[in-house]
Order: sequence, then C-alpha cells, then structure tokens
Amino acid sequence: MATPESAVQDYDVVISGAGLAGSAAAILLARRGARVALLERRSDPEAYKVLCTHSLTACAYPVLDELGLIPALEKAGAVRNAARWHTRWGWIEPRSAPAGPELPYGYNIRRSTLDPLIRSHAAQTPGVDLLLGHQVTGLVRDAGRTVGVRASSPQGEREIRARLVVGADGKDSAVAKLAEVPARRYENGRFGYLAHFRDLPLPGGVSHAWFLEPDMAYAFPNDDGVTVLAVLPDKKRLPAFREDLEGSFAAFVRALPEAPPIDAAERITKITGMVDYPLHTRKPTAPGIALIGDAALTGDPLWGVGCGWALQSAHWLTEATAAAATGRGDLDRSLALYARRHRRRLTGHQLLAVDFARSRPFNPVERLMFSAATLDASLARHMHLFGSRLIGPLRFLNPLALAKASVVNIKHLRATAPPTRS
Repeated sequence: MATPESAVQDYDVVISGAGLAGSAAAILLARRGARVALLERRSDPEAYKVLCTHSLTACAYPVLDELGLIPALEKAGAVRNAARWHTRWGWIEPRSAPAGPELPYGYNIRRSTLDPLIRSHAAQTPGVDLLLGHQVTGLVRDAGRTVGVRASSPQGEREIRARLVVGADGKDSAVAKLAEVPARRYENGRFGYLAHFRDLPLPGGVSHAWFLEPDMAYAFPNDDGVTVLAVLPDKKRLPAFREDLEGSFAAFVRALPEAPPIDAAERITKITGMVDYPLHTRKPTAPGIALIGDAALTGDPLWGVGCGWALQSAHWLTEATAAAATGRGDLDRSLALYARRHRRRLTGHQLLAVDFARSRPFNPVERLMFSAATLDASLARHMHLFGSRLIGPLRFLNPLALAKASVVNIKHLRATAPPTRS
C-alpha cells in the first residue's frame, strides 16, 4: 500500500538512529534515489556506542565494500579479524587451505573510530540530511499506518513525514515501542565485563575466544594498538565478582589458557559491565515501519555478531524497499519481502544463541564438531565460516560435516588408544 496521497512528504524515509545500521541504511537508500532524514538523539557527531564487541564479522564485508568504507577502515587501522578458539580439546585455529584462497575476514575496530566514520560518510551522501540532537517522541499515523515521526530537538518539537519510518535505535528502540511491536525476550545466563588494554600481545596477533563451558572470554585486537578484553562468566559467579570487580576480572583473565599478559599491559578504560543482557527478537516490520540492527534482533554479545547483522539488515532493507520508498512500488509487499529475508537469514542463528545463552556446557553435537575442528584443518575452516556467519546452522551441521567430524574423532581415538596386550 502506498502512503495516502493526502499526506505531505518531507522525505521518502526517516531513520531513527545514526549508528551503524541507521547510517548504512541512509547511505544505501539515498544512493538509490531516496530522500532520507537520519535522526540521531545525541548532538555530538563523534558519539559512539560503548558496550560492544567492536567486531565486524566477515558476513558484513560485502556491505562494507558496497558502502565504500574498506579503504577508510584500513586507513583507520582496523584489524582483519582472524581468530583462534580454545576448547577443552585444544585450540581451533582456522587457516587457509594450501594453495587455496584467503579465509574470508571482517574487521575489528573500536566504535569510537567506526561510528563517527560511518556517520560522517552518511552526512556527506547526497540525499541524506543528518539531524543531530533529534529524538523520536511519537509516531504520525494516517489510516492505520505510520507516515512519519514527531521528534524533539534543541529547537523544539517538529513533525517529519515520510513513506517509510526505520527504527535503527537499538535494543530499547523507541520506534518499536511507540509502534507497539511486541518483543520476545530470552534470558541470558551469563553476565559480562569488558575493558580496553593497550600493548596487550596475543599469539599471532589474532582474536582469541575461550569456551570454558559454561564461562566464556574473548580478546579482540583493534585499531591503534588497543585490545578489547571481555569475560562472560555464568551468572552464579556474579555476587563474588561484584565484591571485588577489578580483582575478579584480573583473576579470571590470568586463569585463561595462554592468558593475555594483562599485568604488563596498560588498561585505558574502566571495566564496563553487562550484568543483565537478555536477547530480544521482534517482528522486523509493521505498517509503514521497518526495524534494523538491534531494534529487530539483539543477539548474545559473546558471539560478536551484532555489528555485522546491523549492516546486513540495513542492506536487506534497502534491496527490498528502495523502489517502494521512492514511490515506485508497493511498500507493504516490499516490507514483507524484507521481513521474510530477515527471518530466513537470522532466525536459526538466534535460536542457537538463545539455547547457548542458558549458560550450559556443549551438547553432544557441539562436542563432536568442536573437538574434531581442533584436529582437522578443513573442519576448522568450516567452523570459521559459521563463526563469521557466512553459513547458517543447517549448512554448518549438514550430514557430510557431521560424518567427517565423526571419522576424524574415531581415527584420533584409535591413534591415541593404548596398545592392547596380546
């Protein structure tokens, strides 16, 4: 359904939130001819998200490339995010196949660098009006659908009308709440604390993750020689952690296998916490409305996928709705197309994350795959593709992969079994 002809259009699209998802959507939609109002509640163009894994998984690389951000990221010192993962069976260390192509990669880069960069890129894109200090306070409705927003700013209240309203305003999305889009909430059995360290060497200079069953930790090298170090223990440990936060954080890290030498590094931020960080899933559309990034789906931070999914959802929305948003198609059908793609691409990943967020040990299938990946290079690469969200759960756990993992483990058991007495 097109927006009623009686409604005066200020813009084709109004986006609430000028972070990763919102700025990316603004750029991509404007390039396809849309007039975009990009609203950001904060007045500082250098504002950024603090609580974040600061990682752009490889699934986001094509979007970064289309946005034209790769050279700027490289110039800013973003680190290509190769990784190794510790398990009870040893380390999973994905490497390119001999004479094969380079493993797909994304980037680790601090949000203090990334957010202003992409926001500036959006502001310089013809067709985008970046409106800082504008906070959405209400929705404008006409004939049962949303046709704009009301926003407060230092200059007072204003109404901005558009064919499409996009909520890119995070897990506590004002747009979603004003539109009464219901959210499914899943408890997270872990809490988390993170801090930034300078001059913290990591083996190979690559990202590290520790699967301690059920506790977790990760260390991601970022731009300017800064490493983001996070611990995500079971919530049962929270009371003891709170009694001595700095001591508990340091002790947890020192106990990690091949522990990062934090005592020799400089901690340059305070230790910031995520004591209660549930997972949220919302229907990504409503009449005249689309939700992208964390507004549509908030995953478990331990996987470091939120930034990548923010960029991907902005791209999926653009591909589905750009024509309709500029008056050249049926907006409701376009929104339905976006919703289907969003569900198809992310629901399986989210369901697995929800299950693992119960803070449990590995299940039998996970034990099979993780243990075999410590022994077999091709399975380690397969794990890399899944961890980068370049393949979904069904491809990750396909019958051939499960069969190969079984064979690898059986051969290993036979090779390491003590000799039988004759």
